[in-house]
Amino acid sequence: MKKTISLLLILCSFVTYLSAQANKRALRGLWVATVDNIDWPTKRGLPIETQQEEMVTLLDKMQSCNMNTVIFQIRPTADAFYKSKFEPSSYWLTGEQGKDMGYDPLQFVVNECHKRGMYLHVWLNPYRVNYDTAVNNSYAKDHILNKHPEWIINYGKAKYFNPGLDEVRQFTCKVVKDIVGNYDIDAIHMDDYFYPYKIAGEEFPDSLTFVQHPRGFTDKGDWRRNNVNLIIKEVNEAIKEEKPWVEFGISPFAIWRNKTEDPRGSETKAMSNYDGLYADILLWQEKGWIDYVLPQLYFNIGYPIADYAILADWWSKYNYGANVYAGLAPYRVSKTAKQKEWHNPKQLVKQIRRNMSDPNLQGEIYFSAKSFFNPEYNIPKLVRNEYKTLTISPENNRIERIEPQNPQNVSMKLEQDKYLHLRWDRGDNAKRFVIYKFKKGEPVNKNNAEYIVTVTGLTEVTLPYKDNKDLKKYRYGITSLSPTHAESAIVYFE
Repeated sequence: MKKTISLLLILCSFVTYLSAQANKRALRGLWVATVDNIDWPTKRGLPIETQQEEMVTLLDKMQSCNMNTVIFQIRPTADAFYKSKFEPSSYWLTGEQGKDMGYDPLQFVVNECHKRGMYLHVWLNPYRVNYDTAVNNSYAKDHILNKHPEWIINYGKAKYFNPGLDEVRQFTCKVVKDIVGNYDIDAIHMDDYFYPYKIAGEEFPDSLTFVQHPRGFTDKGDWRRNNVNLIIKEVNEAIKEEKPWVEFGISPFAIWRNKTEDPRGSETKAMSNYDGLYADILLWQEKGWIDYVLPQLYFNIGYPIADYAILADWWSKYNYGANVYAGLAPYRVSKTAKQKEWHNPKQLVKQIRRNMSDPNLQGEIYFSAKSFFNPEYNIPKLVRNEYKTLTISPENNRIERIEPQNPQNVSMKLEQDKYLHLRWDRGDNAKRFVIYKFKKGEPVNKNNAEYIVTVTGLTEVTLPYKDNKDLKKYRYGITSLSPTHAESAIVYFE
């Protein structure tokens, strides 16, 4: 009897896994970090052509792994990888802060993602001005540090905006509105750098600001959390004022609070967002100030003080209606890692499979591109079975749905007996298109990702074509996706 029950449990788990595999709504992607040239560009001051070639190669590699989302760092240290009205070009791009970039890197990435039907979330650091003054301590004349030195705080080796100042929040919102208003992006993204990680024996120097601007608070911790609450609320409002369909996502450290600190906390024993970084993520989710949460679940399954499985379940449970994605850590994979579980990248596969069995976890983002494509561990090959189909972004219940018009004037043409050229016109509110291939005579199920051939932002695509049997056995269809990822009905190529 026990064997029968065990077999049934295994079978149910396998069916759940296969079902999750066929689900076409899942975010899959990479953080592309620009600070310190972690991922792109590989060196400062490279020729424009080389920078662009590197980005195209990276996006092509992502596409070959059926990934659909880029989280691109465009404001690493109060400077810009785009044409900003308020901040100078980034040192990490040109080698000299404020130097003419020669082109618009963000617009280039927007265009390249559009071709591939990929989603672009732009990643901003709200408070960091310089992450290491020993490495770089020169600033452009028009850098905010030179314009408003009274807004800046020194802590450890780094410089930060003072979170307690109204002017800092107002300036940050101007930066956000400038980006959202001028670029066709899918989301604004912030990571875990709110108040900085604490340095032993060194207090963050904001006591004078607390005395001068207490806003009714008597506890400094509560005041600090309120400072961060305000910037999250106001950034969300700034985004929605410009483009209501652009999402606002946060990627917090893995632990909100430990259960010993709060009944709602997780069964963990480590630093928390709430007490360590003064970031009350659950409040932001409860209030609807963020649209998705992407916790950095950078621990292995079974890790004693912060178990991946426990944390994944916790974030799934405490979602408050926000979309939840899992941040995974290929950078931890190493034959010399302290935890033996990270000696083999198969730990990542276990985590992906666990995510796929939970309907509240709607995909993964990896930190970061360089580590994911590290040839020593060949992670793309390892996750091939998990990512064997294309997927599209989940819709977001917190964003008002925009319905797209069906593709118009669809046509199909055979070229050189080797290619099938599909063409169509863009209907209203259509940002991307999904091409399907169905076997004739069988029920059409567009919710099964196995039928997706490609996703694009263009209005034509060329597909490989084997022989005339292909068109006798299969029919091709197309749908539109709106800026909120809503999908139209299928139109067929005849």
